[in-house]
Amino acid sequence: MLRKVIRITDDYDGEKLRTEKDGKSYWTPMLIVFLTIGTTDVMFAFDSIPAIFGLTKDPFIVFTSNVFALLGLQQLYFLLGALLDKLVYLPVGLAFVLGFIGIKLVMEALSGNTLPFINGGHPVSWVPEVPTWVSLVVIVVAIGSSAIASVMKMKSVEAAKSEA
Repeated sequence: MLRKVIRITDDYDGEKLRTEKDGKSYWTPMLIVFLTIGTTDVMFAFDSIPAIFGLTKDPFIVFTSNVFALLGLQQLYFLLGALLDKLVYLPVGLAFVLGFIGIKLVMEALSGNTLPFINGGHPVSWVPEVPTWVSLVVIVVAIGSSAIASVMKMKSVEAAKSEA
């Protein structure tokens, strides 16, 4: 689709973003790489908006967390990509955190209910409110314990390899 709008070569020209062929200026496929990475960063930042609303309603914290997500997500992705084979229990910890945040969002929606088909449009009073500090403790414990369990497993695997 991008080739219909601008001229892009089929070949890379070292690390250059633009190159010349037959006296005409062309973009290299590196432009597509940059656009893909940037789009992915933006999509992940938008994806994190419901998660941060599960923790707090403060607009400043929501905004700054998304700015930091845009700034640091690419580097974090490559770091985690290199560590993912070592942190074998990290997906379990992240799944737990996402499940917790999902349940918390449903609980907050029920406590501020205005939908007529749920409890007659009135808030559900028996739903407890989970404070922000509890959410942060759950996140830190889940990620920390999955990282520690992963390190312990990797040490036992390395010890078993060295004995064999």
